[in-house]
Amino acid sequence: MRLSLIILCLSSVLVQAQDKMLTVKDAISSAELYPTRVSQIQWLPGGDYFSYLDKDDQGTFLFIQEIEKTALGLTRTIFLKDINAGLSKAGRDTLASFPSYNWVTYNELGFTQEGEFVTYNIETQAIKKKFNKDPKASSVVYADGYNGYAGLIEGGFTYESKGLNGSLKTSDNGRVLGDAVHRYEFGITNGLFFAPDANKLAYYDMNESMVTEYPLYDLSPTPAKAKMVRYPTAGAKSHQVSVYIRYFESDKDNVRINTGKVDDHYLTNIAWTPNSEQILIAEVNRDQNKMDLNLYSAATGEKVRTLFSEESERYVEPEHPAVFVPGKDNQFIWWSERDGYNHLYLYDLNGKLLNQITKGNWVVTEFHGFDKEGERIFITATKESPLERHLYCVDIKSGKMKKLTEGAGTHNVSMNEDGTYFIDQYSSTSVPLKTMIIDEKGHLIEVIKESPNPIKEYKLGEMEIGSIKGESGDDLYYRVFKPADFDPKMKYPVVVYLYNGPHVQLVTNTWLGGANLWYQYMAQQGFVVFTIDGRGSANRGFEFESSIHRNLASLEMQDQLSGIEWLKKQSYVDSDRIGIHGWSYGGYMTINLMTRHPGTFQVAVAGGPVIDWSLYEIMYTERYMDRPEENPAGYANTELKQYVGNLEGDLLIIHGAQDDVVLWQHSLQYIEEAIKEGVQLDYFIYPHHPHNVRGMDRVHLYEKISNYFIDNL
Repeated sequence: MRLSLIILCLSSVLVQAQDKMLTVKDAISSAELYPTRVSQIQWLPGGDYFSYLDKDDQGTFLFIQEIEKTALGLTRTIFLKDINAGLSKAGRDTLASFPSYNWVTYNELGFTQEGEFVTYNIETQAIKKKFNKDPKASSVVYADGYNGYAGLIEGGFTYESKGLNGSLKTSDNGRVLGDAVHRYEFGITNGLFFAPDANKLAYYDMNESMVTEYPLYDLSPTPAKAKMVRYPTAGAKSHQVSVYIRYFESDKDNVRINTGKVDDHYLTNIAWTPNSEQILIAEVNRDQNKMDLNLYSAATGEKVRTLFSEESERYVEPEHPAVFVPGKDNQFIWWSERDGYNHLYLYDLNGKLLNQITKGNWVVTEFHGFDKEGERIFITATKESPLERHLYCVDIKSGKMKKLTEGAGTHNVSMNEDGTYFIDQYSSTSVPLKTMIIDEKGHLIEVIKESPNPIKEYKLGEMEIGSIKGESGDDLYYRVFKPADFDPKMKYPVVVYLYNGPHVQLVTNTWLGGANLWYQYMAQQGFVVFTIDGRGSANRGFEFESSIHRNLASLEMQDQLSGIEWLKKQSYVDSDRIGIHGWSYGGYMTINLMTRHPGTFQVAVAGGPVIDWSLYEIMYTERYMDRPEENPAGYANTELKQYVGNLEGDLLIIHGAQDDVVLWQHSLQYIEEAIKEGVQLDYFIYPHHPHNVRGMDRVHLYEKISNYFIDNL
């Protein structure tokens, strides 16, 4: 019933046939055609105020608003001219636009100017420089952007404030200090971890000198220059990582955490205990099928004990550090998929499981924090539907849950410091974007902004979200855009857009169903545009996502072909004119389907595609494929060059020459094999772009993709 309601809402909102037509530039880069967001909205420290950017006849200003018990109260505005006055007084250049900011203290906001982090006091207009990035220092570390912190890990360490977790990558002969490691897998986003007492920090020390180097070519100078990047491929040597403790205001030497071996394991999800005396590290073996949560002494670096271990026949993937319960320094919350879904568990520091807090055939997607008493937590989860996100209040002891957000769809939530109020940015297939303040009981305090429908004057195709049964019996959610001026008696060509890999979900109950306006542009050109999330996609539980283990693309192709079967049953689909497009994992899937099921698709565009998993990076590949020597049949079966001779129809491959995620070598090897086989295909390079094509060149990219389907399908 919920699904049919979604379809009705879409029909009533998006099918308002007007006469405006989209261009590719409109679809890709026209911000005014997307829902109006509340710019840079965030809570101030303390949680009684929030701020966001707005505009009036004096220009952009920062709007600060106080929340009282029953309604929004006092307000204050900070104009760009106010900040510029402070900058001028400090002898600094002024700003042309309001900077990206964050709150350092209750009355200080911080931002980066010309590589330096500065703070602006809203009471005194004083500008204070917090740190200066010294390009000559080989081991500079600072909190990335906010709560300024600067100094040298090895040398005179200068402490300036309590600081936020953050990092600056600095490398000297393959050594990287204070930056994220393991190629940002396992939820790792930074390399510095400040202790609660602010007297010390833990930091990553990575040695990647043994990792294979690959060239990325800068074509601007003559002759071109090669920039070498360290890239650990599946089955090869990985970098070696250690964790150190640095003490401030002390002559104590840095303490190395004694995790034993330094290679063939991953040190993830670092968390300090509340007393700042110990740290927790989730240590994952090279095979990624076992995780030990280990407790270490910060004073000696020695292991205190292993709290517990998790094992799986496929893989374990910790992505969140332990979160300690306020007022109970011996208890912490841990995320785990051990029961098949991502849920929260309560442990003590002896490793005793106290209880499973959340449970059910749904996943927790975000943990926001605790209430003032530390007895309840606030989470975002998919409990209502895999397509939706709602905020819940959960009792830690009983697991009793209460949904706090209203309105079917997706609620992106930000909690204040003590869990009394929430910023709720709500979107659905019928609601472009609505930004609200709600309280801890779910009561609406005030609507800050409700975006109008930005495309109501455009000729649009009808969008539908539904589900079909896959071969596995799973519900597979799809999204389809029908052509503008749709005539059910006509037959239309189809473009299938897909990803269908881990950590990604494309179909959601949000504005445009999780799509962008390129889909509507193609609908205006007379295409049906179809997407389905098959097995391997995110937020459906461990079995759904991990079933692709050791044989990537096999089950994913089955589910995509189930979608094709559904399409061919629709009277308005021209079964002889079906195209397919995807990027990265989606590019890999595109070439798989084009060459392993020849004739199904007539036209394809594959961007940044993986061709051979033995050439992709260790952490990701070995999680889903194991090592090449452990799974030779899987690697052989999934390597795409062997299928190039099966190609029927038109295939365009696009790659960025600066791609350090899917190396350029992938598609070049594929082209080399196509030449050997006498197979003709089309190829296009973006010389200066990495894995994704950004900026105005993205318009060029989508013009090329669109025209390829328009000209050939």
